[in-house]
Amino acid sequence: MTNEQRHFTRIPFNASATLINSQSGHKTMAELVDISLKGVLIRKPEEWQGRTGEHYTIHIELAGHEIEINLAIIAVHIENGQVGFRTEHMDLDTATHLHRLVELNLGDENLLERELSELIKPK
Repeated sequence: MTNEQRHFTRIPFNASATLINSQSGHKTMAELVDISLKGVLIRKPEEWQGRTGEHYTIHIELAGHEIEINLAIIAVHIENGQVGFRTEHMDLDTATHLHRLVELNLGDENLLERELSELIKPK
């Protein structure tokens, strides 16, 4: 285990997702493990042959298909049967839905504000 200090709270989330390779367009069904303002973690699908550094889009439907989360992501680590992706881009609707999801799960306005400031901090 690393001594990495997380700046973004991971929200455990059991949902199906569609992972789309940005280069080939190949679609793979995946199971979401958790989500944060900065990325997603999925269980590695058996048939998935991706590598770190590859770009994808992930499509997640919530609340009986009423809410859609679409993220442009990049694979950053593959270990222990899971794949971690960093968010590269999200549209305004997705940002709004993720903001609300994190807000509901954190239950603390100050924590949410801290995470949002980390998200927009210059690198």
